[in-house]
This record gives sequence, structure tokens and C-alpha cells, in this order.
Amino acid sequence: MTTKIAPPIERVSKKSSAGFEVDKIREDFPILRERVHGKKLVYLDNAATAQKPQVVIDALTHYYEHQNANIHRGVYRLSEIATAAYENTRRTVKNFLNAASEKEIIFVNGATEGINLVAQSYGRKYVQAGDEIVLSTMEHHSNLVPWQMLCEMTGARLRIIPLNEKGELIHDEYERLLNEKTKLVAIVHISNSLGTINPIKKMIAQAHVRSIPVLIDGAQAAPHQRVDVQELDCDFYAFSAHKVFGPTGIGVLYGKESLLEKIPPYQGGGDMIKSVTLEKTTYNDLPYRFEAGTPNISGVIGMGKALEYVQGLGYDNIAAHENTLLHYATERLASIKSLRLIGTAKEKAPVISFVLDGIHPHDVGTILDRQGIAIRTGHHCTQPVMARFDIPATSRASFAFYNTREEIDALVEGIHGVIKLMA
Repeated sequence: MTTKIAPPIERVSKKSSAGFEVDKIREDFPILRERVHGKKLVYLDNAATAQKPQVVIDALTHYYEHQNANIHRGVYRLSEIATAAYENTRRTVKNFLNAASEKEIIFVNGATEGINLVAQSYGRKYVQAGDEIVLSTMEHHSNLVPWQMLCEMTGARLRIIPLNEKGELIHDEYERLLNEKTKLVAIVHISNSLGTINPIKKMIAQAHVRSIPVLIDGAQAAPHQRVDVQELDCDFYAFSAHKVFGPTGIGVLYGKESLLEKIPPYQGGGDMIKSVTLEKTTYNDLPYRFEAGTPNISGVIGMGKALEYVQGLGYDNIAAHENTLLHYATERLASIKSLRLIGTAKEKAPVISFVLDGIHPHDVGTILDRQGIAIRTGHHCTQPVMARFDIPATSRASFAFYNTREEIDALVEGIHGVIKLMA
């Protein structure tokens, strides 16, 4: 029997010359046809995870049906096919980020692991007692806790950029924090709980004046805007595939080749070595020295298809549509008298957090769910942000290119229902 190795058929949405044909795009996402509690699903939790187009689902199925084998190890046909598909995604990611080399693309299980890799590899080598790491108040816990752990290990300390009332970084304070003790700046590109887009290119340049490397948490940026790591000149950039319409459990850490060559591996195991004796190990070349063990092969392949899909839609088209949704939703929600918006930065991604007077966000989320509306409630893994605004939690609606004005209308109608029910 001949092994079937043809790639899955890609289904890419048609676009009109004027921009998105959202109804056509929605057809690519089978879950959007689901009904919840008998209601049409209105999915507005894209900052937590985005839904998957059929082309990604097909790629995962195709791998397990026709390509399943371990990579980099086998000389047989299936292994060669799987290896080629895996490494093709590395090229896709290189182009997606405009990295200088495929050696700068490390596959990790998500942005969280990418940040931990830098904390443990770069941090173990370069951070000592008395050194400082600069973060901001708006960081996701995944870009806060690893640095707290490193400081506990080394005796270094964190310095924190504060927020103003709009949820923007106070830039003068950032400049004051940078000094000869600063060994790294780790900053979020876009806040997951506020939607604030940080001026990271400017911040990177200011750090580089003092030869301070910069890590960017790009988990929320990659789904919404083009990322060019060479233009930004960042030293590290991390993102997760599942927020860019790909599978869960896979992501990317970009690192400048010159820096990656200088830091030790994060984990030991198979495939990250050149040779091993009982006395000594010689590590593999980049990027493989940072990819120990059997990787998430299907996830990597699925991620590649997701990135190709997004690039096929075009980030200019995505941004135009999502900005329209953001402005429309902001206007409609701001008109509700008992609703307070949390995060009103001038530069924002399509994320809106809010609180309702006298109503806990968990109640808001539970009641909306009965209408088929999925939003996020809680602290969004940004408890310092909640403390800054003196609130325990918010309700958050976050939009993607497949969302519509009609879904925003449903959200607004649902919130009016919550207020009426809880009054």
C-alpha cells in the first residue's frame, strides 16, 4: 500500500477589494456554527485563545493520519516527511517575524515557556545579586513570576514601570528606571487585560542606548499586527500559536543569534546534543540546543498553517476591521450609564475590559453565557493591574477578525439584560 503524503487542501477565505467579507471568513471556522444553551455562539474571548480555521484542523488530522513519526532521528520516509514539515514551519515563522535567520526561531510550548527559557538561560548567566530587571505593572503573570523567581535565586530585584489612569505606561518613569544595574527589560507588547499597545520600538531603543537587552511578550500582538523583529531591534520576542488561530501547546521564542550563542540551554535531553559521554555533553547547534526531547510536531505544523492563513488575510485588512469593531464596541458600551471602562489608552488593540456598578464580573459572565455569549471574567492573570485600579476583577470582551457588529450588539443587549436582572 502506498503511503499518502499529499498535504491537506487549504481553504482560504475570499476577500473583496474593499476589505473583509466576514461571512466568508467565518465559514472557515467550524466552531462558530456551534450553539450554546440553544443560542448562536458569540465568541468574544479571543485574548484568551482564538478559534481555529479548518485548514489548521485539517493539518493536524493529516499529520496523524499520514505523517506521524518522530523527527530529526529517522532515516525512513515518514520521519523525513515529518521533519521536512516541521522545519518548513521554522521558515514560515522566520518570515512571519522577519527574523534574520532560522537559527533565531526556537519552538517552545508557548510564550510562557519562552519567557521562562530566557529567565533561566540568560538570567542564570548574566543576572547577579544587586542587578535589576525592569518590568511594568501591566505584565501578564507569565512575564512577572519567572522574573520574581530569578530574583529570589540570584538576589537581583525588580523595578516596575507604573501606569496612569488610562492604563498607559508612564514613560518618564521608565527612563528613570534604566541605569547601570539594569540587566534586562521585559515588557508586554499589548496588554491582555487593558488592550494598551506599548511604544516598544522607542522603549527598545532607549534600553539599547545603555546596552540593555529587551524581551518582548508578544502573545497579544501577533494576532493583530505585523511584527518585524529586525525593525523593532528586540533581543527576544515570544508568542503563542493558540492566540494566532493555531493549536494549543506550541509557540515561539525569537532570539538574536548573537545572544542565543552565548547562553546555556534551558533543558537537557534528546536532540539538543551533539555528543554525550558519562562525563560530558557537547550541545547541538542553534536552534536545536534549546529544543530538548520529542517536540509537539503536529502543533508546529498546525502553527505554520495558522500563520500562513493570517498572512493570507493581510494584517492591514485585519487591523482595519478590528479597529472598526473596537471603536463601535467602545462607543456602545460607554453609553451604558452603570458601566465603567478599564483601560482607555489612546493606542489600543481590540480588547475592552469593564465593570458594572454593584455587579460582580463572574455574575456578568455567567448570565451572558446563558445567551451564548462567551467573554472572560476575572483578573486575567494580571492581578497587579487590578490592584492599580482598585478592583478585584473585570469583564473582558476581546475581538478577532471573524467577529461582527451584530455580535457586539448582542453583547450590549446581554449587558442590559444583566443589569435588569441584577437590579
